[in-house]
Amino acid sequence: MDSHPEAPLEQPPPPEAPREPMLTLPPALTAYILLLAVIHLRVLLPPEMENWTIDVFGFIPKRYDTTLLDITFPGGAGAKVWTFVTYSLLHANLTHIGFNVLWLLPFGSALARRFGALRFFLFMAVTAAAGALAHLVTHEHAIAPMIGASASVSGTMAAAIRFAFVKGSFLSFSRGDADAAAKVPALPLSRALRDGRVLGFLAVWFGVNIVFGVGSLAIGGGDNVTVAWQAHIGGFLAGLLLFSLFDPVPRVRDDAADASSVDQSGRV
Repeated sequence: MDSHPEAPLEQPPPPEAPREPMLTLPPALTAYILLLAVIHLRVLLPPEMENWTIDVFGFIPKRYDTTLLDITFPGGAGAKVWTFVTYSLLHANLTHIGFNVLWLLPFGSALARRFGALRFFLFMAVTAAAGALAHLVTHEHAIAPMIGASASVSGTMAAAIRFAFVKGSFLSFSRGDADAAAKVPALPLSRALRDGRVLGFLAVWFGVNIVFGVGSLAIGGGDNVTVAWQAHIGGFLAGLLLFSLFDPVPRVRDDAADASSVDQSGRV
């Protein structure tokens, strides 16, 4: 009887790696938003306690000015240090906090995935401090406290555009899961500033902030609340210029091909 070789058994295809949805929030950003929400519960405090909280943790330029009226602010010398960051965790109302969170969803998510929790929180603190410094320089004698995360939010937007338009990233038409989209190689700053999409984004962003600032229009605030647009610009410039200090992903070389040729795996 003839013997026939047995046909090899077919191997089942390997399971596909799970793909993280683009709209899933990374844990670091979720924690940051929850922190903002918990801190905003201060509005439930009696008015005098709420005002004390803003005076102690809000950023007041006059706190650093000894040339005019001698005013003693709560918090003492320590407040001159911590308010460079803590002001960014306070918000005027739900609309104010909601507006900042809305912008954090796309840009903050991509940055938190790219940086990891520690780098992300440090980046938010540094851009907040840069925004406070810009506000201090332009409002040297102001007594009104500045609050809100807008400077840090602006910093995330600036940092994200360094890789947002690269093929496979989170603002491109060709992208994979959320982690892969957040980790495409970033463009060097000199090259990013030659990209028409980046320049268009910069023009619109600066234009909107200047219009709202010069026109004294409030975004997400109430009556008698104006936009601290100089702080926005301070945070934005810090995010744009300091991005490389935080970025753990190797960059695209200056002599590499155009960003549009970068594939999803990051090869050029």
